[in-house]
Amino acid sequence: MSTLRLGDIAPDFTANTSQGTLNFYDYLGDSWGILFSHPADFTPVCTTELGTASKFKEEFDKRNVKMMALSVDGADSHNKWILDINETQQTVVNFPIIADEDKKVSNLYDMIHPNADDTLTVRSVFIVAPDKSIKLILTYPASTGRNFYELLRVIDSLQLTAYHKVATPANWKNGDAVVVSPSISTEDAKDIFPKGVEEIKPYLRMTPDPKS
Repeated sequence: MSTLRLGDIAPDFTANTSQGTLNFYDYLGDSWGILFSHPADFTPVCTTELGTASKFKEEFDKRNVKMMALSVDGADSHNKWILDINETQQTVVNFPIIADEDKKVSNLYDMIHPNADDTLTVRSVFIVAPDKSIKLILTYPASTGRNFYELLRVIDSLQLTAYHKVATPANWKNGDAVVVSPSISTEDAKDIFPKGVEEIKPYLRMTPDPKS
């Protein structure tokens, strides 16, 4: 089992899910994707996470992002759990949850960390670009729920920087000023970014959000 790193191609797989048998690449198509794992069904933090993810689906849809979750329990268990999630979180789970009973996908994506737990997955997050390259990897302990506002923020940054020669600074939010790529001279930057370039230091130049 090899450790996945940023820039690697996300491994493809076919798995049973709460929405039937799905192939990961076919499911994503030309979209961006988020694959995130949960330690087990009927666990409190996971229940809040899946409910929150469902409520965020419209925001992910706006960004052309498809979600797929994973737990090492079976599809029947998932479907019973989904009823609890819908009830307690006042939502409708609207994306597939992989039934990874044989831990095939968990091992493929190195989601089981023996020093944390040798049977349950940690809270892994993989963001995958349309070319199937991995753009972000986050690993949370089982005790800490994920921040979906942060996942949206990262996707906004990834999508902006994929198409413009910029980077996003600390605590950046969609619409804020961005950093001009160090590979571009200030002279060229002024042509590329007609909204203006502020040179704070030769290596630190800011420009308004180029897409707004």
